[in-house]
Amino acid sequence: MSVSDLLQRRRSAFTLWLPQITTHAPAVVIGKFVPGAPPSVALLPGTPLPMTETMPGLWELPASKCGLVEGKVYHYWFEIDDAAPWHAARRVRRTDPLATTTDWRVMSTPLAGSDDDAPEPAAVIKFHGGQLVTCDPAGDTIAMNQGAASLAANNFLIIYELPPRWAQADGSRLTGVGTFRDVQALVDSTPAANFAGVRLLDQEEYLVDLGITALELLPIADSYDDREWGYGTSNYAAPDFDLGFPRGFSYPTANHDLANLVNACHGKGIRMFLDVVLGYGRRDPCISVADSAYHFPQAASGTKYEDADPEQRTSRPGELRQDWGGRLWRYITPKAGVYDPITGANPAMGAPTSVVPARHFHKIAVERWIRDFHIDGLRLDSIETVANWDFLGEYREHARATFAEVRGDALAKDHFLVVGEELQVPLAILKKTADGQPGQDRLDTLWNETWKKRVRAAILGANFGDDATFEETVRRMVDCRAAGFSDGSEAVNYITSHDVQGAGNERLFHFLAANGVANKEERFQLAFTCLLTSVGIPMILAGEEFGDESDLALTYPQKFFDAVNWDRLQHAIDQKKDGVTAGQDDTTWRVRVRDHVRALCRLRATHPSLGMNDTDVFHRDFGNGKRVLAWRRGSLSNPVVVVANFSDWGTNPSVPGAEYRVPNWPATPPGKTWFEVTTNTSVPANWVGRWGLLPWDAKVYVLR
Repeated sequence: MSVSDLLQRRRSAFTLWLPQITTHAPAVVIGKFVPGAPPSVALLPGTPLPMTETMPGLWELPASKCGLVEGKVYHYWFEIDDAAPWHAARRVRRTDPLATTTDWRVMSTPLAGSDDDAPEPAAVIKFHGGQLVTCDPAGDTIAMNQGAASLAANNFLIIYELPPRWAQADGSRLTGVGTFRDVQALVDSTPAANFAGVRLLDQEEYLVDLGITALELLPIADSYDDREWGYGTSNYAAPDFDLGFPRGFSYPTANHDLANLVNACHGKGIRMFLDVVLGYGRRDPCISVADSAYHFPQAASGTKYEDADPEQRTSRPGELRQDWGGRLWRYITPKAGVYDPITGANPAMGAPTSVVPARHFHKIAVERWIRDFHIDGLRLDSIETVANWDFLGEYREHARATFAEVRGDALAKDHFLVVGEELQVPLAILKKTADGQPGQDRLDTLWNETWKKRVRAAILGANFGDDATFEETVRRMVDCRAAGFSDGSEAVNYITSHDVQGAGNERLFHFLAANGVANKEERFQLAFTCLLTSVGIPMILAGEEFGDESDLALTYPQKFFDAVNWDRLQHAIDQKKDGVTAGQDDTTWRVRVRDHVRALCRLRATHPSLGMNDTDVFHRDFGNGKRVLAWRRGSLSNPVVVVANFSDWGTNPSVPGAEYRVPNWPATPPGKTWFEVTTNTSVPANWVGRWGLLPWDAKVYVLR
């Protein structure tokens, strides 16, 4: 595909796509940033500058007619008749809906006679070579590396889910908010910015050492919300102002820093996933530009799911869409006779158009992220709130086609993924079902919420839900095809997600405590063994790999502000090095859990059998209080074999030679030796399939 028409036009002109009739022509308000207390914008002579409608719904002003100076940076707004129903068409100044940079240091001011109570930040652009170029407020531009290290194919992904707005805990207070530079400190030797005092970030390439192959940041698009997770998106084509404004900086560098972060990840073999909120926006400029074309009326924010897409198989019939304090996007109402911003079709010249503004807006926004930042995958938040499977299919195809053009057709096949999050797991939205029957083929992958519930039941020795037996719970856990998926790349499995509110959803540390488990190390290791050897894409919530805890209440809104407490792991590392002193709580188990996870991540990312679907649960033992199962992943000639004990039973470690036997162990090919991964131990030939097995123990074997 070629670049969308509107993105092409934006290279040489200020453009505003306004898909509704307006009484007065829009104008561009342009100025230069003036430092001060507070800072301001000095408007250029002649501002505001009227725009011309060049096609129905498309308003433009060539940059060459604005009196701009080569190489200079400009701040600007659009002046429009406000379409927000509560402002009754008053004249207001609003952020460019497709702004690639926002500067919240300078906000629009009310015009004379206006009761505007919702100022918006200036958009920023540079005039260079006769073009309008994306830049940060001081002129920094994007520079993406074209070459990258070998990146993992979809079936070898290990996703690390990280809230980039993580903050440092100081008792019950939060003392800072993370930035793109702080995240990059987890990837390479870049110094941390707001968290320079956190030794873990300064000492090592943490995520590289851990062995993850994809980084999924919670939403990084610009948000009116401050220091939260970012799910109240305001400016869909701009990286978040706060994430690009480290403490001590005199100006923000969000585009520059995000580009550096992606370059660093790609250079270390880590893919970058973008978390996108398509269900609702919060204080987005489209409300003022053309509210009814983009959004449902606020009074109708309780639109029923079944009113949206007749092909959707909702699991919530009769329920209402939740707007979470924002405005629901309208994906079902086409506008006839307006400019098509993707194809450039002009209805005034006889080209038939029927455009759904919200659909086209979001497709153009995601195109910007992929073209400018080389994003490798998408995670779509709450697709049930989007409530339109047809649009999700369009969105995926537009994103994939953009990726193929930017990065190549070969990579687009198995190095790009569009993942949907819906906790009811509507499998029909995928390409096909486990029995091979055609599905709707709207998304590539779904979050597998039932995997979380099954693993949490299993490490307590319990069946999950309607599973008839414990063995059925384990079978459906270790092979997502037994739970209705048709391929491992269609399911994202996780022990914990960022949504930690409610019983059963807590961080694993708190879940185990709530269920009376005092010795947590074994259960953590057992859960991660299952995660990293099961069919499906494993996802790790930041901090779970060392047993992090929530420092704030697991309720709204406190959960939005909780920290990833890297100092917990650093403290455990220090204890392991220096010894545990009298009276100290021994936390060295966190290091052992991290080391266990690290060993399995490296195996998961490299062993060919863990990229296959082939799985065989070949041993089960439920006698005398045991719940022991063994499964083989991959080919018979080069398998990964897992033995897991989901019970309090175990061999007595004080009895020499005490052992557990798996009688039908896979054959050992000539010249090969079995090797236990988590303890880094080779297995003597006469001990294959027999060893000590402790309560809640798990072992992982490969051939070498």
